[in-house]
Amino acid sequence: MRTSTGNIWLIGLVITFMLIFVSFLSLTLSYNKVFKIKNEALSFIEKYEGLKDGDKSAISLINNYLLYNNYTIMNYCEKDDYGSKNLNSPVLEKVVNEREKYYYCVSKKKTGTSTYLPNRAKYTIEFFYKFNLPVLGEIMVFRISGQTMDINYPVDNLDYKIG
Repeated sequence: MRTSTGNIWLIGLVITFMLIFVSFLSLTLSYNKVFKIKNEALSFIEKYEGLKDGDKSAISLINNYLLYNNYTIMNYCEKDDYGSKNLNSPVLEKVVNEREKYYYCVSKKKTGTSTYLPNRAKYTIEFFYKFNLPVLGEIMVFRISGQTMDINYPVDNLDYKIG
């Protein structure tokens, strides 16, 4: 009887450590995928010097890259940011309702002074990744954000975010 109780305890310990290992592995793989997507999106914004709407723009490249990589995670954006609800549309929408979900969020912040490069801006982009386990399902959604270098004369007409 003592050996059967000891074996049950040992099996429970092995299952617990396997669950911890699988959850850590799942979290790491999801983070790496979204981190790569974020870096690629930042390079598109810097290459095209902003987020102009249209078929041959940074927005359409980002959306196509997300479609190609099967990115399906949506979450909430802050008010006055810009987001994409539809990856087939090369247009960003201004976030008015904080209850709507978006694939990614973009904000534009002014970095130039009024006399020296007054239109200079930085873009911050946020992507999301899930922590989910095969048996338990989705547990949490995390954010990954990145910022571009200064862009002297952005080619888009997005509003600057104050603050």
